Amino acid sequence: MTSARSFGNYDLSSALADLLDNSIKAKARSIEIKCIRKDDGPEVRILDDGSGMSANELHRAMRPASTNPDDERARDDLGRFGWGMKSASLSQCRLLTVVTRHDGVLSGASWDLDDLADWKMGVLEPEEIKALADQRLLERDGTEVIWCKCDRLSEFGQVGGKGFNDIVAHAKAQLSLIFHRYLGGEEGLRKLKVNFNGDALKPADPFFRHHDATQAQPKETLTLDGQPIEVQAFILPHYSKITAGEHDRLGAEEGFVRNQGFYVYRQHRLIIHGTWFRLVKHGELSQLVRIAINIPNSLDAMWKITLDKADAQLPSGLKSRLKDIVDGLKRKSGKVFQSRGGRVRNEAGKTSVWAKYVRNGEVRYYLNREHPLIAGMLDEDDKDRAKAFAAALGIIEDCFPVVSIGEDYSSRPEMMNQSVVDRSTFIEKLDAALPSLLLHVGGNMKTLHEILASTEPWSNHADIVLTHLKEKGWN
Repeated sequence: MTSARSFGNYDLSSALADLLDNSIKAKARSIEIKCIRKDDGPEVRILDDGSGMSANELHRAMRPASTNPDDERARDDLGRFGWGMKSASLSQCRLLTVVTRHDGVLSGASWDLDDLADWKMGVLEPEEIKALADQRLLERDGTEVIWCKCDRLSEFGQVGGKGFNDIVAHAKAQLSLIFHRYLGGEEGLRKLKVNFNGDALKPADPFFRHHDATQAQPKETLTLDGQPIEVQAFILPHYSKITAGEHDRLGAEEGFVRNQGFYVYRQHRLIIHGTWFRLVKHGELSQLVRIAINIPNSLDAMWKITLDKADAQLPSGLKSRLKDIVDGLKRKSGKVFQSRGGRVRNEAGKTSVWAKYVRNGEVRYYLNREHPLIAGMLDEDDKDRAKAFAAALGIIEDCFPVVSIGEDYSSRPEMMNQSVVDRSTFIEKLDAALPSLLLHVGGNMKTLHEILASTEPWSNHADIVLTHLKEKGWN
């Protein structure tokens, strides 16, 4: 039982997800999670309104390895090994208690890692259950799982406020993603309501399907061992077409590069995401490409689903077809950024970064010396510094890689991506340019706004620039 604490790679979110799987199997419609910080250690309670368990079912569920992973299961069964509730719970706590009500009859049992003599599982008396259980469980069927002695949620018995809050916030975000299809009632699923420390979890759709600029590709059904596998690719909107909050949610904690790739669902429950299964390298495609794969639980063994349901391996029988799907996306995803790149053309009232002239059948590209950022550097009071900058511009122009660009664009246009792909990076570069631009216009805020609205690259993202200036108080 102590060894079971190290099965899988559980954190709070993945441990809670295992328990939510059981609630879904019990046909729960509402689940309440409470993570309570106490002086003697955190306490966690998970209450659902599912069908509950009889005393015999509870005792069987509390037994280690209570089911055979090779047995055929119902389509909506999200378990497999019969270890989930125990391994997930004991990965976070030393005292696991489960109280349940089925057909009006209450039962309770517990495992205490500090009292395992002769494999004694605690069986609760009716009075103990009534004193311990949530009042709602005494009035209707359901199950409540209680974690005490949560040593894995503290450091040497100490529970820091910020650290604990960060763990809880991360768990909320992960559960909103893992169960987003259930929370949204998608795919004909029974809609699930989850309340976490008083907050109703909202579905975090990683494909942003409600947005008009999201490019949803047609669904494709593949077959493996006679079982259907649904595959659908999505190309997310360019950051200029979504709000800052939406951009942050889609990028999550590790950014867009780490979140591109396949999103593997098992019965519409997210198992693994942000991987290409070595079919392509991270960053090789647009950061906005995400591909949903939904597999039935009958293919668990072939996908090598792990105990903690946090990892899977791509079966060899699917590699070739999925590689074809990925290759087909390259050109489409590249266009999202190519369309946002710079243009070398004269537009009324617009100042570009690059310019060109044609003379005697010869075309030459050069950096526009009238661009305010470039002009400001050339007009520096330090003449030697200004000359050095002008010389650097000349070297950049003389070594412009015309041949390489032409070869790459003609052979691999989908790989061409010269524009900024991240909202925060764009704003960071804007902030770096603002002091020079403000100096260039003599501190005139109105003129600064006019220049930003008519000059590349800022004119291409006018809404983002205007919002950022307002946040800085530069109206």
